[in-house]
Amino acid sequence: MTGAIQVTDLTKSYGNVCVLKGLTFQVKKGEIFALLGVNGAGKTTALECIEGLRSYDGGSVTVDGKIGVQLQSAALVAHIRPMEAVKLFAKWNRTRIDTAMLDALGITELGKTQYFQLSTGQKRRLHLALALLGDPDIIFLDEPTAGLDVQGRLSLHAQIRRLKAQGKTILLASHDMAEVESLCDRIAILSGGETAFLGTVAQLAQTLTKRYTIHVTTGQGSVSVESENIGDTLLQLLEQYKEQNVTVEDIRIDRGSLEEHFVEIARRVGQ
Repeated sequence: MTGAIQVTDLTKSYGNVCVLKGLTFQVKKGEIFALLGVNGAGKTTALECIEGLRSYDGGSVTVDGKIGVQLQSAALVAHIRPMEAVKLFAKWNRTRIDTAMLDALGITELGKTQYFQLSTGQKRRLHLALALLGDPDIIFLDEPTAGLDVQGRLSLHAQIRRLKAQGKTILLASHDMAEVESLCDRIAILSGGETAFLGTVAQLAQTLTKRYTIHVTTGQGSVSVESENIGDTLLQLLEQYKEQNVTVEDIRIDRGSLEEHFVEIARRVGQ
């Protein structure tokens, strides 16, 4: 096995409802890989099967390395202090406490603050610290920045990038398309329990659409025009403005955001 995670023909049903229908993908060692999907696509079930938290009906999951899991929420008691939780988890896992990691995540400075008093961002950082105890090779992050403010997201993104620089493999589930586009090497879009797309963000854009949006600003205002042929459309616009003696002040061309591509592929697969 050359990858960190290999998922092959994974199936899972809840009663008569089939949630995963032969899911197959590989996560390479040292990459940040994202699972995307609308509610009910099978994203959380897939993560739980890979993590070993849920049994599956068929197929196989191979994980090459020690794992750490940051859940979306943790059932820590309300009055436990962050360092008490760290010491407890370290004892359960029979591992040493990495004080440098705790300092980098800002856990040490929380002092005697109790868990219920922590902000959402502080709780997220604590959950990540608990997942990193024991120096795992593979880290699972389920909606790691949900509910965080801008500064909290930027801080956690910086920590995720540091983990990648250390050679860690990261598998995350996220609804934040800007986050995915910024952090991830590759993505898998799940739809109806299957892999609808697997590749890079750039490959997704090339696969889905050739439509572009041309934004032109003139002395008379701004217009936006969709086109599948930038050259011809732009030439026609410029000739039109020249004939009308209108000064062109700015031209910008967009190919669409990851979110737009995600919505389009989910729609196509659902048809």
